[in-house]
Amino acid sequence: MAGGIRHNTSDDELQENHEINVTPFIDVMLVLLIIFMVAAPLATVDINVDLPASTATPAPRPDQPVYLTLKDDKSIAIGNDRLTRDTLGQFLDQKTADNKDTRIFLRADKSVDYGSLMDLMNALRDNGYLKIALVGLESAPAKGESAQ
Repeated sequence: MAGGIRHNTSDDELQENHEINVTPFIDVMLVLLIIFMVAAPLATVDINVDLPASTATPAPRPDQPVYLTLKDDKSIAIGNDRLTRDTLGQFLDQKTADNKDTRIFLRADKSVDYGSLMDLMNALRDNGYLKIALVGLESAPAKGESAQ
């Protein structure tokens, strides 16, 4: 027990309590536990993206890479050949010789919205192509920034 107030008839002062009350500490710890239990599942990502570490040496480039391009008008092209979403799976199977482990290099115009890019990635996944590499331009660090 944390201690009670004792009435002393001869003294008007309260007696000092030298015990620590840990109840507020336990309450705070339980609240923090609940917050972390709720927040932890929200921190997970469900999209599988094969990202290399920043210190890794670049992977060797395949002899004949398959570049899939999403243009700003939402048209799709493999190499220089234009195609539709309906023929995407057949054209990729032909281009990769039905090898679903082939890495598809996906590049999109800067003005393409995120939803269109995700639709194309879902179409690739639906056709069995799970190894997708996003292509971008390398840029030099801006003045004042250190390269890490």
